[in-house]
Amino acid sequence: MEFLKSASLIINAKTLIVTIIAILATWFCLEYHYFADFPLTLVGIAVVFPVVFSINSAYTRRERGLRSYAECKGFILGFYRTAMDNMDEGTEEVNEVKSRYRQKIIDLFSDMKSFFESEVSEAREREIKIYKDIKGLSKEVQQLRNNGLAGRFASRLSQYLTRSVAAFEDMKTIFYYRTPKGIRAYSKIFIYAFPILYAPYFAFLSQKYAEELPLVFYYVMPILYSFILVSLANIQDHLEQPYDQIGEDDIILDIQEIDDMLQE
Repeated sequence: MEFLKSASLIINAKTLIVTIIAILATWFCLEYHYFADFPLTLVGIAVVFPVVFSINSAYTRRERGLRSYAECKGFILGFYRTAMDNMDEGTEEVNEVKSRYRQKIIDLFSDMKSFFESEVSEAREREIKIYKDIKGLSKEVQQLRNNGLAGRFASRLSQYLTRSVAAFEDMKTIFYYRTPKGIRAYSKIFIYAFPILYAPYFAFLSQKYAEELPLVFYYVMPILYSFILVSLANIQDHLEQPYDQIGEDDIILDIQEIDDMLQE
């Protein structure tokens, strides 16, 4: 089942469309005797290299997003522990403050999860909620300082909060800004054009080995090339947005994990 789930992410309607185009174009060239011996190095330069470059770029962005998410969690944990460990234990007021801090932090990460899993067109409104959550935590720091928290600890809390915001901003740039659109558009154009442009070459191969292979094998090469190129493009598409929870390699914002992290 796991294999089928993985396969379904790289084999989709686009795969079927390009494969059908490849078969029809090759049949047309065989039927009307259009043959040409094209160099296969052109495929690597014009199609495979740009797609692989995009995959590498998207993967690098995903790894950067993971690092920033880890930093965001780490700084927030430092913020929470510094605030809680410098309060007198046991009083009802202190327990209420701890509960309020935990809830504000969980609300922050819940809003972050909602933001990153939304469409870009809806994201701005959800982004505002995140800044309101951060403002609420900042006010809590000021309240602790007014209640007698030492200045050095209040300064440390502010630093933790500032660094967690910086980590979020880095995650946000990954969400809004993707790999170069020109390269992605160029790759898609050539992936769809490739079966037509190279159909005379596949017809040439079938003519060259006509006595050695049965008719059905004439279409193996165009099908194989189409499958490989579209699969690479699909992998790049899933890595492009590492927060949408569609691909298997997406960054998961687990609210339960945040709650467990804040346990005493």
